[in-house]
Amino acid sequence: MRGTSYKQLMVFQTIVECGSIRAAARKLSITAPTVSQTLKTLEQHLGLPLFLRSTRRLELTEAGQLLYDNTTAAVSALNAALESVHDLRSEPSGKVRITLPRFVYQWLLRPIVADFCRCYPQIELEISIADATVNLLAAGMDLGIRFGDKLEAGMVARALTGSLQEALFASPDYLQRHGTPNTPEDLEHHRQIQYRFITANQLAPLQLLRDGQRLEVTMPTALIVNDTDVMVDAAEQGLGIGRIIEPIVAEAFEHGRLVPVLKAYWMTYPGLYLFYPQNSQKARRVRVFIDFLLERLSE
Repeated sequence: MRGTSYKQLMVFQTIVECGSIRAAARKLSITAPTVSQTLKTLEQHLGLPLFLRSTRRLELTEAGQLLYDNTTAAVSALNAALESVHDLRSEPSGKVRITLPRFVYQWLLRPIVADFCRCYPQIELEISIADATVNLLAAGMDLGIRFGDKLEAGMVARALTGSLQEALFASPDYLQRHGTPNTPEDLEHHRQIQYRFITANQLAPLQLLRDGQRLEVTMPTALIVNDTDVMVDAAEQGLGIGRIIEPIVAEAFEHGRLVPVLKAYWMTYPGLYLFYPQNSQKARRVRVFIDFLLERLSE
C-alpha cells in the first residue's frame, strides 16, 4: 500500500473501534478535523471509500472491512513493539485505565490502590466504575474485571477469584419484626431491596438454587437502589432483605450487623476475571499493574 502510513492505519483502526470520528479524536487526543483529513487521505491513496457515512454513524464498506481485518493484528503488534521499546527506561510510566463494577472496586481494588500509586508514582491510574460490560478497545480501556471468562476475540482472561455466591441478608431488627424465612416461598411475605442496573435500566431478578435448579423469586419491593453501598446500608437499617455477592457483607455478618438468610438456596456464579487485549500486557505500565494485582490477591 504505497503512500499509506502507520499513522493513517492507526487512525483508521481507532475510528472503527470507537464508532465515530469524534470518539476516535478523543481517544487519540487530536482534533476531529485532523482525524477526518487523515481518513480522507487514506481513502485517496487506496482509491476506495472505507466507510458509508450517515448522520448517525459510520459503517464499514467491503473495502473498509477487508482493510480492518487484515491490519488489526499488525497495527496492534506494532503499537506494542513501539511501547515496549519506549518502556526500556528505568521507571514505568503512563496511564493505565481499568473498568470494573463498584462492588469489585470496593472488595478487590480499594485495598491496594494507594499502595500501587505509591509504588509507581509515574503511572496515572484511571478507574472507571460501570456495571455494564465494556468494550475495552472502543472505550479506550487497558483492563477490565467482570464475571466469567467468556470474552471477545483477541482478549486474555486471568482468574482473580473462585466461584462466588450471592448472599441474601437482613438486619437482626428486621428479622425480629418480620420473622426469618425458612423456604423460598416464605419470601412472598417479606420485602426486598431491589437493585437496578444503571446502564440497562432493568431490575436484577432474584434467583435462588433448589435441588440444582434455578428458581426465580418475586418479592414485594421495599425500595430500589442502583448502588451496592446503599443496598447494604438499607438492609442494616432494617428496610428489607438485601442481596449481594457474599464477600461484600462478610464483615457485617461477622459483627452481627446483618444476618444471612436462606443460605442453603444461594445462587453460585462464576468467579471474577481480569481481562485485557492480547498485546496490552506487553506495555510495561499495564504489566506492572497486572502483576501487582495478582500478587496482592494471592497473599
